[in-house]
Amino acid sequence: MTPLPRHLLPLTAAIDEQTGRLRIGGLDLLDLAAEYGTPLFVYDEEHLRQRCREARQVWGDGVAYASKAFLCKAMATLAYEEGLHVDVSTGGELHVALSAGVPGERLVLHGNNKSESELQAAIEAGVGRIVVDSFDEIDRLERLGHRDQKLLIRVTPGVAAHTHEYVMTGQDDSKFGFGLASGQAAQAVERLRPGKPGEAGKAGTLVGVHAHIGSQIFLLHSFVKEVEALAEFFTALELPELCVGGGLGVAYVEGEESPPMEQWSATVKRACHDHGIPTGTRITAEPGRTIAAAAAITLYTVGTIKDLPGIRTYVSVDGGMSDNPRPVLYGSGYEAFLPRAANAERPRAATIVGKHCESGDVIVRDARLPIDLAVGDILATPVTGAYGHSMASNYNKVPRPAVVFVQDGEARVVVRRETLDDLLRNDL
Repeated sequence: MTPLPRHLLPLTAAIDEQTGRLRIGGLDLLDLAAEYGTPLFVYDEEHLRQRCREARQVWGDGVAYASKAFLCKAMATLAYEEGLHVDVSTGGELHVALSAGVPGERLVLHGNNKSESELQAAIEAGVGRIVVDSFDEIDRLERLGHRDQKLLIRVTPGVAAHTHEYVMTGQDDSKFGFGLASGQAAQAVERLRPGKPGEAGKAGTLVGVHAHIGSQIFLLHSFVKEVEALAEFFTALELPELCVGGGLGVAYVEGEESPPMEQWSATVKRACHDHGIPTGTRITAEPGRTIAAAAAITLYTVGTIKDLPGIRTYVSVDGGMSDNPRPVLYGSGYEAFLPRAANAERPRAATIVGKHCESGDVIVRDARLPIDLAVGDILATPVTGAYGHSMASNYNKVPRPAVVFVQDGEARVVVRRETLDDLLRNDL
C-alpha cells in the first residue's frame, strides 16, 4: 500500500530528506515522543491558527469555534486571539473558556439540558448568546428574569444529513431543539418574544435562530436543504441572526476529501440568498472538527505484535479507547504510519488495538504498516485533533495523555500528562 497521503497530515508536516523522519512545527516526532512520553497528542499550532483565520475570513464576525471538538485553556485562548467566538455546551466548558480569558460576550452557550445554575453562571459572565433548547429551559430563564440576555432559538429543521446516526441532529426525532414541522418552534417563539421583533420577553431578548443538522457531512447540499427548510420560518420572524451550526466533514482515511471551508460558506450564503434570507442578516456557523481534527496526530509506542496465522496480526499500543473512543462509538476509520519512515510503503496488514480489557478496544481495524514494524516503534495516527482528547477517559485507570503544541521549532505542554496519583485525587 502507498505511503500515508499528505493531506491527512498537519499543515507544517515535513519529511526530513536525510532521515525520512516526520517533523511537525519544525520538530522531530520521535524526539517529542522521547521527551514527553506516549501516548501523546501533538498539535500543529500554525494549523490551528490558519484554520481559525480561514473561518473568520469566510464567515465573518460571529463565527464560533465549537469547543467540544477540543478544549483546553490554550485552545480557547488561541481561538479568541484569532477573532473567533467560542461555543460551549456545559458549565465545565464555560468555566474553562472563562478561565482562559475569553470575554463572556464572545461566548455562545449550548446544551439540551442546561441547569438553572449553568444558566445563571452564563448570565453573570455576560455570555453573548444563549441557545434556547427546550420549554423547560424557557421556564428557567423566565425565573432568572434577565430580560437583556440575548437568545437564539434552536430549531430542528427536519433535515436528515448523510452521516452516522449517532451524530445526526437535524431530523425530527432529535433530543435537540424545537421541531419545525410539529409547530413547537413557533410556540417557543411566542414564549420568547411576546411582542414585536427586538422586544424583550421574560426569558431574555430573542435575536436569532440556530440549527444544526449533524457532523461529518461531506455533501454540501445537506446545508442547502437546511437553509431551505428554515427560510420561511426565519424570514417571518424579522430577526438579525441565523446560525447554521457546524458539521462539515473532515477526511480521516485515504480516498476521502473534505470540502473547503470557503466552499461551505459560499454554498450556505448562496442558499440564503436564493431562499429569501434578507440581505444584511448575520449568517454564522460553528466549525469545530474542521479547525482541530487534522491539526493533531497521536503518538503511541508499540508494545506487542501478535500474529495469528491465517487470521490477522494484532499490534498493541500503549493507549486505546481511553484516548480515542471514536472507533468504538462510531466505527470511525483512521490511518496509521511510522514517523521514522513517513514516506515508506505500507504493505503489512494489521489491526491496531489498545491496552484496555475490551475486545472492542480497536484504534485502526484495517491498518497498513511498513513491513519492518517492530516492538518499541513509535506509531502515529493522524487526524486525531477532534474528539480524541475531549472524549478521553480513565477507563481501566489509565492516565490521560499530555497535549503538546508545536510551532517554529518550539514545543509547549498545554495539558500535562495525568499521573497515577491524579487517579486517586477524588477518592475519599
